[in-house]
Amino acid sequence: MSLYLFNTLTKKKEKFVPISKSKVGLYTCGPTVYNSAHIGNLRAYVFEDVLKRTLFFNGFKVKHVLNITDVGHLTSDADEGEDKMTKGLRRDGLPLTLAGMKKLAQKYTNLFVKDIKRLNVILPDEMPKASENIAEDIDLIEKLDKNGFIYQIEDGVYFDTSKLPDYGQLVNGKIDIDEGHQRIKKGGKKNNKDFALWKFNNKLGWDSKYGKGFPGWHIECSAMATKYLGEKFDIHCGGKEHIAVHHTNEIAQSEAAWGKKPWVKYWLHHEWLELGGKKMAKSGENFITLSLLEEKSFSPLDFRYLCLGTHYRKPLMFNYGALEGASQARKKLEEKMKEFKSESKIIDLKSNLSNPKKINNPLIKKYQVKFSTEVNDDLNTPQALATLWEVIKDKQLNEGSKYYLLLQFDRIFGLNLGLLKKVQKQLKVPLKVKQLAEERLIARQNKDWKTADKIRQEVTDFGYVVEDTNEGYKFKKLDEVS
Repeated sequence: MSLYLFNTLTKKKEKFVPISKSKVGLYTCGPTVYNSAHIGNLRAYVFEDVLKRTLFFNGFKVKHVLNITDVGHLTSDADEGEDKMTKGLRRDGLPLTLAGMKKLAQKYTNLFVKDIKRLNVILPDEMPKASENIAEDIDLIEKLDKNGFIYQIEDGVYFDTSKLPDYGQLVNGKIDIDEGHQRIKKGGKKNNKDFALWKFNNKLGWDSKYGKGFPGWHIECSAMATKYLGEKFDIHCGGKEHIAVHHTNEIAQSEAAWGKKPWVKYWLHHEWLELGGKKMAKSGENFITLSLLEEKSFSPLDFRYLCLGTHYRKPLMFNYGALEGASQARKKLEEKMKEFKSESKIIDLKSNLSNPKKINNPLIKKYQVKFSTEVNDDLNTPQALATLWEVIKDKQLNEGSKYYLLLQFDRIFGLNLGLLKKVQKQLKVPLKVKQLAEERLIARQNKDWKTADKIRQEVTDFGYVVEDTNEGYKFKKLDEVS
């Protein structure tokens, strides 16, 4: 069954055909670690995790690279304002030094990794830091210099977009920069579309042949992606806000340097999470972290379930009522899964999960095909969730079959359904046995061990075992005791 993904580069849904037959190179834009991630940021990583799980589901091997931006991301896409890490240093009261920046970055990198782990996101194969790849940035700038694509002005080194005829492929060349957000300085850049490759800074930065400073945000991603995935790779992901500037500039400088077109075969972009009709942003007041949701007694997996209920290319409208609904649905799903696990007897789950073709039940096969078709249709998780609930309600399927199917589906959903414990059936104990246990408890409290042992044997004669606990006692069936 083929996988189809919406490619921003071609503006259409396409059959996914990797460059290499079975291996996929995947690069996803990571966090700028000057502050905690909010749930709008985290939606991106849930979407990308579903993508990676779907690639695994289809039998591909994936090399996933997610960058950590710890320098070079300016507060304005106009190549103006201070570096976001510098902003974080001021906020946290740390010194304006590279050592201070490293300390700040490590703090928020640790928090980010903790967040995505709690969301059950499969960790990337590589998480390179921008600050540890400065040499690669400089090498790439020198390559662009050799190819005639750069010029130098007072505040830095810039990419000359006029030298690239197909600049702006992701937006069909329509780079719309409003008057209040001009990327041009008086007496500086040749063109308002030109962008910084290296920003000069004599106090905080690294030495290069062009002068002391730090890399531009865009050059960092091109350098790290190419270092780990090669001069041409399969998939690059990010938010829709990256299309017109960040990803457009990544394409320009990468293709100008290496001449590989397309540099990336498939570009995937997710929509924003919105609160009160506005995009959630670190600079705004609508800033909600995963920890805040936990303080309100929600599980991180409740938020993951909420994300699954909206297609990644549609805005996710966040409110606590919707999150509560997702939480209740997930808890109901967990209870159903526990029940099914307790009753599962007919399927060898271990062998069949790795080889579903062994299953001969036509109804199971129908649901397998239905689910696979949905997730392979540009990651249609809302419809795939609907199929999951259809399975749960299907009276023609026994509990073992339902348990098997839900385990398969959770390879995409990532809700940890396979880790749930079975429902413990309540043991029906005859009244006489309960009375004997009470008498034995009194005997033990009076340290009448002879009577207590005699009563224990009487309980055993009824086919039960009484075990002592801190709270008193509990029963087991004699045939369940090894």
